[in-house]
Amino acid sequence: MSDIVTITPNPAVDVSTTVERIVPVAKLRGTTQQRDPGGGGINVARVITRLGGDVAALYPVGGPTGVLLRQLVDTEGVSSLTWTTAEDTREDFFVQERATGQPYRFILPGPALTEPEWQAGLALLGGLDPFPRFVVGSGSLPRGVPTDYYARLAAVARARGAQFILDTSGPALAAAVAGGVDLIKPSLHEMRDLVGGEPSDATAWEQAARVLIMNGKVGMIALTMGHLGALLVTPERVLRAQPLTMVPVNAVGAGDSFLGALVAKLAASEPLEDAFRFAVAAGAAALLRTGTALCDPADVSRLLADVRLETA
Repeated sequence: MSDIVTITPNPAVDVSTTVERIVPVAKLRGTTQQRDPGGGGINVARVITRLGGDVAALYPVGGPTGVLLRQLVDTEGVSSLTWTTAEDTREDFFVQERATGQPYRFILPGPALTEPEWQAGLALLGGLDPFPRFVVGSGSLPRGVPTDYYARLAAVARARGAQFILDTSGPALAAAVAGGVDLIKPSLHEMRDLVGGEPSDATAWEQAARVLIMNGKVGMIALTMGHLGALLVTPERVLRAQPLTMVPVNAVGAGDSFLGALVAKLAASEPLEDAFRFAVAAGAAALLRTGTALCDPADVSRLLADVRLETA
């Protein structure tokens, strides 16, 4: 079994195209066409694989879209662990407007899972032998799945001696944190919902993360803050990274690229500073790609020298 297993309860086939301009009523003819496997955990697994890590992706599949998703994941060289749902796997749509450079993202709700279906995901994870050292849960929860689903997955990982890392939002994130997780990677919006406040600057965000960790439910917090940069907060110290100076092409996949790179380096037992620096470079590298292509290893290597860290 792989060192790392990612879990994506609500995966998707991501369809992306480019049009000259988005206007109502008229037929908008795409000038490009691309399909990628999507959903947070699958994207994280794609990045880990590109960076040479040992990973498998666990996710449900349903109908013809599910078959296509599995094929696309196979094409990426990622090992799959799947179970079947009665309803079809969802598709999401990404449109880039050439006239303005603005991206438009259409996220569909996806299938509703029955209790036996979502229980099958828990059983599939719990039955892995040997068990991975790292379990990464990422993405939204499908309809029908209980809010504490990630908390249940974290409990399975904890019972088997694995670290559980999470990137989700809203009540699902709050429920998992209440149960205890090793690392979370919220955005500013997700952190705002979690702490129930509106920190005014990077220092205030850092303090909010420290409070969460002092409460004993989170081991580390990797907070991605857009134009404010990124933080990695542990019980002992804080690492700060300023944003890289660049012209972004597209923001889709930056968070998944960041997390994939971070987990890949942690699994390789790299020093925390090096893992965080690599993650910041990978998140920035994703901004240079169109659609849902995620980061390119060559861009990550090139940007790595530009990442500057401060330690507190």
